[in-house]
Amino acid sequence: MKILGISAFYHDSAAALIDNGEIVAAAQEERFTRKKHDPGFPSNAVAFCLEYGGLSINELDAIVFYDKPLLKFERLLETYYAFAPKGVRSFLTAMPVWIKEKMFLKRLINEELEKLGYDKKKKVRMLFPEHHLSHAASAYYPSPFEKSAILTIDGVGEWATASICLGEGKDISILKELRFPHSLGLLYSAFTYFLGFRVNSGEYKLMGLAPYGNPTSPDIKRYEEIILKDLIDLKEDGSVWLNQEYFDYATGLKMVNEHKWEALFGFKTRRPEDALEAVHCNLGLAIQNITEEAVIRMAKEAKRLTGADYLCMAGGVALNCVSNGKLQKANIFKDIFIQPAAGDAGGALGAAQAAYHIYFGQERKITWKADAMRGSYLGPTFSDLDVALTAKKYKAHYTFYENFKDLTQEAARLLSEGNVVGWVQGRMEFGPRALGGRSILGDPRNAEMQKKLNLKIKYRESFRPFAPSVLAEDCQDYFDYDGISPYMLLVHPVAESRRKPVPANYGSLDLREKLYFERSDLPSITHIDYSARIQTVHKETNPRYYDLIETFKALTGYAVIVNTSFNVRGEPIVNTPNDAYRCFMRTEMDYLVVGNYIFDKKQQPEWLEKDNWKEEFVLD
Repeated sequence: MKILGISAFYHDSAAALIDNGEIVAAAQEERFTRKKHDPGFPSNAVAFCLEYGGLSINELDAIVFYDKPLLKFERLLETYYAFAPKGVRSFLTAMPVWIKEKMFLKRLINEELEKLGYDKKKKVRMLFPEHHLSHAASAYYPSPFEKSAILTIDGVGEWATASICLGEGKDISILKELRFPHSLGLLYSAFTYFLGFRVNSGEYKLMGLAPYGNPTSPDIKRYEEIILKDLIDLKEDGSVWLNQEYFDYATGLKMVNEHKWEALFGFKTRRPEDALEAVHCNLGLAIQNITEEAVIRMAKEAKRLTGADYLCMAGGVALNCVSNGKLQKANIFKDIFIQPAAGDAGGALGAAQAAYHIYFGQERKITWKADAMRGSYLGPTFSDLDVALTAKKYKAHYTFYENFKDLTQEAARLLSEGNVVGWVQGRMEFGPRALGGRSILGDPRNAEMQKKLNLKIKYRESFRPFAPSVLAEDCQDYFDYDGISPYMLLVHPVAESRRKPVPANYGSLDLREKLYFERSDLPSITHIDYSARIQTVHKETNPRYYDLIETFKALTGYAVIVNTSFNVRGEPIVNTPNDAYRCFMRTEMDYLVVGNYIFDKKQQPEWLEKDNWKEEFVLD
């Protein structure tokens, strides 16, 4: 049974293919179109999945869309009615699009599929599970658990903004839902907006900013009290009631009522390129603390309702890896599995899995040790010929290594000497994290590496942290964590033995002074609060990346390297060798490794393309 899942028309469009329950391929449309968070129909992703599965579109047993458009339309109409006469401008903006396109989404999907060779006469079954069921399925079915609680938290689907489910065998039962307009995800996005970051893409920046808040400052407690008194009511079960007097997302064209927020917190709405000040960092820490508390309360409620020993998570809030680390430390469950593509892209995979197990009633067979996501390496790959043709196109100079061991020796040496290395190997990652398939790498011992990567390679805010990739078996030597974290979705502390003491006045220092203080013997991956967003690397899922780190360990004594996504600010992660070479030449990256080829920047011909990536990509 072959099922195609699709998510589209909001943000992070994607497609996924499963064959008899096994995940074959999955990819986001943005990686093909080079438009970050591309919401359009995922024609390229669908074509890739079918090609990788060796199928035509007419051989599918079902095509499954990740939510119910008519139910979402009902929510919009009821919301406008409830808030009337507010929201007239928003209503007039939204309705023509819905009436022209989204009301007839099945027809629109059919038209797009016909461009890919779909024959309507074949009448492939088309299904529409609910949004949060798609999220829940994406987390539970690939997990290694026979029975688990499932917690999904995001902005909003149709009506639900969070759900608690029970997964048992092939079945998922929805036990409890939080409903629009009350939403933990929308609350976090509101603060993302107020603090000057882009909604639906800048939430991870807010998470990265929060630790720069001074936990001893009286502002933190004051901000938390304001949030809990005026903006929200946080319930014992983790649900939130949001005071709509302060929010505009239900019927307006922005997230918050700026005048009321500015009066509440005592400072202006930050604009995207404004300087970051202590008040921004402290408010970021306050909302992060409240978010963590809400998630932990939801998890306790999930435990109470299900009695399960294990938890699965999905939805955009499940990408808050700081919250995930705190939840894991709380020991509410024996173990947690988080879908690596936890946002809307993962809904494509979950929709296909929900159809397979729930609609078609197919039994669930767990045949994997860790999970069924294959390390999340589910996207396109490339051949030596693809690399050679890219080199020929740009008249690029390279060194080809017949023996990959020789290449890892050279790459490890380059890293140890302080070089920044682009690393492209095997299948592209599915989800927002680069996991050693499409990554930029550096030496974590180098105190200048974070600054260099942010300002000269990624061209982004200097406070943004970088993640460590560590050999799974060596994780405890560097971090206060003895489990696995293959998808870079958990934050845990750097080991005490590796820390360096901070000065007594550290809390009162400004952001820049805190940023460049050396906090451990791994300064480039140790965040301001001695934490790190860990990726454990496993030989079974990424042998080439594992070999590189193992070689780096033999050379330096350190089984950990810096890993960040291969892109510049506002650009999707690179997909092809061509994408990688262009990004390499448009940045101050030192070396590029693609497959068995190494490109040295100093030996490349002059880059004659004068296009400006800052104009090509919308800065996030």
